[in-house]
Amino acid sequence: MCVFPRARMAQKLRAIVVNFFTSDGKFSFIKVGTQLVVLSALVLGLVAFVGSNKTVTLNVDGKVSSVQTFGGTVEQVVKSANVELHPADRVSPALGASVENGSVINVNMAKAVKVSLDGAEKTVSTTAQDVGGLVTQLGVASSSELSVPKDAQLAVDGSFVAISTPKTVSIIADGKARKTTTTAANVGEVLKDAGIRLASADRTSQPAHAPVVNNMVVKVSRVSGKTATVTEDIAFQTLTTDSATLPKGEEKVTQEGVAGETTLTYKLVLVDGREASRTLVSKTTTREPVTEKITVGTKEAPKPAAAAEADGGNTGAAAPAMMNVGMWDKIAQCESGGNWSINSGNGYYGGLQFDVQTWIGAGGGAYAPNASQASKAQQIDIANRIYAERGLQPWGCGWAASS
Repeated sequence: MCVFPRARMAQKLRAIVVNFFTSDGKFSFIKVGTQLVVLSALVLGLVAFVGSNKTVTLNVDGKVSSVQTFGGTVEQVVKSANVELHPADRVSPALGASVENGSVINVNMAKAVKVSLDGAEKTVSTTAQDVGGLVTQLGVASSSELSVPKDAQLAVDGSFVAISTPKTVSIIADGKARKTTTTAANVGEVLKDAGIRLASADRTSQPAHAPVVNNMVVKVSRVSGKTATVTEDIAFQTLTTDSATLPKGEEKVTQEGVAGETTLTYKLVLVDGREASRTLVSKTTTREPVTEKITVGTKEAPKPAAAAEADGGNTGAAAPAMMNVGMWDKIAQCESGGNWSINSGNGYYGGLQFDVQTWIGAGGGAYAPNASQASKAQQIDIANRIYAERGLQPWGCGWAASS
């Protein structure tokens, strides 16, 4: 038994070699030839294996990996890497191109990206890897505002990018007009970027949420408020009273009218300093008006005797029930012998001898031009009116009343 391990290993190798080249312990050329043929085939197979195996760099949407492959074409390499291709995907080199050890294959997957371009939404198919590539593909200005960074990677599905392109906007505010180039999405942002502050009551020609379009004009109107006080006259009323003691048509002012005064308070709305509307908030009477009083005469003017006679006849107006008949009979007996229709031609008429002026002045014209044409009842009615004001003084025979 060999004590040392190295010696024991040498013995085993010798036995293997002897067994490989001998048959029944004898050197055999036939066996040696056969074994050499087998060994040559193994060597050639190994060489072929090593020659067909390649290392390829695969770049799928920026994700780079090293792939060991036996594939001879780009398509074979991609499939062996379990990358599922779609018709819209972009592959470089072409799928049918052959690959060598060290080849680089770039695959850009087609992506459905939801894009909001200046507020208009649409779905865009792109093979760009990132947002910057998408912007270039769309052909929009590079200075456009993006909702995500340009280097943000796009997913195969579910990506969203809002793009606001530069637009020229005219702003009119505080008496000045200016133009600005903006990528703001709405009017509110444009005004904010321009440093224009809005009070709660201010107005804009476009609402704050309105999307911005090129060559838009936005006018800012400053709205303020104040109060104004106005004093107005209150017209006085006129009260008219008839009077039988004044000649008909004559007027007499018995109390002068005085206009009143009221104070009105308004709330004004000013737009850019100009009054746009006013609302009455209070009304106070500071001086009451004084009513004007006018007396209007209704007394008929007396007619001359000749005119009264020319007028002729009794009007037929009914007289009230006779009063003081006994007294007037006694006076008439003295004045005219009790003849109620007498016209003596001396200017006095009727049973109580009225002159025309007295008769008309007391209202006798309502019955007849003179007393001789009036009935006894009509004459007594006029006599009672005069008696109520002057007693029996107008009659020379007034003493007869007490006889």
